[in-house]
Amino acid sequence: MSDHAKINVPSFPLFVPADRPDRFAKACAAGTDSVIIDMEDAVPAHSKVAVRRIPHGALPADRTVRLYLRVNGTDTPWYADDVAFARTAGFDGIVLPKTESAAQIDALRSALGPAHTIMALVETVAGLAAINEIARAADRVAFGSIDFAHDMGCAHTQTALLPIRSTIVMAARLAGKPAPIDGVTTATIDPAMTTGDAEHGRDLGFGGKLLIHPNQIAPARAAFRPSGDEVTWAQRVIDASSDGKTTVLDGAMVDAPIVARASRILELERAMR
Repeated sequence: MSDHAKINVPSFPLFVPADRPDRFAKACAAGTDSVIIDMEDAVPAHSKVAVRRIPHGALPADRTVRLYLRVNGTDTPWYADDVAFARTAGFDGIVLPKTESAAQIDALRSALGPAHTIMALVETVAGLAAINEIARAADRVAFGSIDFAHDMGCAHTQTALLPIRSTIVMAARLAGKPAPIDGVTTATIDPAMTTGDAEHGRDLGFGGKLLIHPNQIAPARAAFRPSGDEVTWAQRVIDASSDGKTTVLDGAMVDAPIVARASRILELERAMR
């Protein structure tokens, strides 16, 4: 298992439809760390083949963001050609939708080679049932909460999906992988909703959030960044424990786990500036 003290800077991948190449450069410049060109849900069946011909110049050559391609599912007629396209088109990683086994990830990795990151999107009950093996095989896991709720037949609410989210976070931790990325918020003009959903995911241990509109970048990032009060508390803990001894601060004991939490807060705040 990896060192839990290691700071994983939150990630906020922004989806952009593969049939809108006019938006690719704008998405890459929108202020997030990664962009997902979506060939699956965002593209109708009659355009699945055509979107593999990305116009020259649509993707900035000097981009600073990581670029992922969400291919179509392994059970679709487009999957094999999507993977072949991804292998030669200069993407940093692949998002595999509706991942339901480690075998799917292993086969994809064999087809791609070692240079590509694989993000496994868990969107079904079968995927959740195999979450531990999926988390071990993938480079990172993301939660497709909307499709999962549909497959499960449950409400798409924080309460209904609470145990599912916790299970995914725990699986990633047991696998020693980066904290998983939470699902999308469908409201694109309601920053308060994005903030609330992002804060919920952060509190459960997620390491970022999937986004569907540039308007969601700022509120999502703000939700994952430690607040001023958290930073102040963390600095006071570090100052109070500078001699390495257990102490009391504001009537509460400060021991090694509390110091470790304070250190992570300060490191995360610096990393997200």
